[in-house]
Amino acid sequence: MQDIHYLYNTHSPHEIATVATMVSTSILPKSADIANELKGATPRAAKWWFATFHSVTAMVGAGVLSLPYAMAHLGWGPGSVALILSWSITLYTIWLMIELHECIPGRRFDRYRDLGQHAFGPRLGLWVVIPQQLIVQVGCDVVYMVTGGKCLQQFFEILLPHWNKLRQSYWICIFASFQFFLSQFPDLNSIAGVSLAAAIMSL
Repeated sequence: MQDIHYLYNTHSPHEIATVATMVSTSILPKSADIANELKGATPRAAKWWFATFHSVTAMVGAGVLSLPYAMAHLGWGPGSVALILSWSITLYTIWLMIELHECIPGRRFDRYRDLGQHAFGPRLGLWVVIPQQLIVQVGCDVVYMVTGGKCLQQFFEILLPHWNKLRQSYWICIFASFQFFLSQFPDLNSIAGVSLAAAIMSL
């Protein structure tokens, strides 16, 4: 409503008519479609501290923990340049995601596949987005399953040194079962407690 008042106060009647014609002939969804889409959308019930837990857990991971090792090998000069470059790319990516999340009024692009379909079309968008998602997700899952299994094994060997030792593959399967259990939750809000525990242990 504020945008409409601003339009009437700052533009001539001819410009307003031109804009109205452009909007009426554009690909913007109709008001009924917007209402139906927002009605079936996931409600926003998250709190700001949920986002804090998830952000800390996501950032303080293998990349941040291996940063001292990388800086030691690169040196202060090249290491600082690489760090600033990485920060710039990350900041630009965050800005793009924020701008594109609701680039169409009344419609949310909550998933990468939805944004890909809007940008490249309903079929090509899936072929562009889904293979990249699968490569990243499968690769990260394999790396974290192996790393988590090794850490779990070392933790129990320190805690119970005289306990019968299991093979490392068993520990990897145990850690994978935890991953499978957590993957059944519908959204990040459901695992806010897990993210809080992970953030505390990371710090």
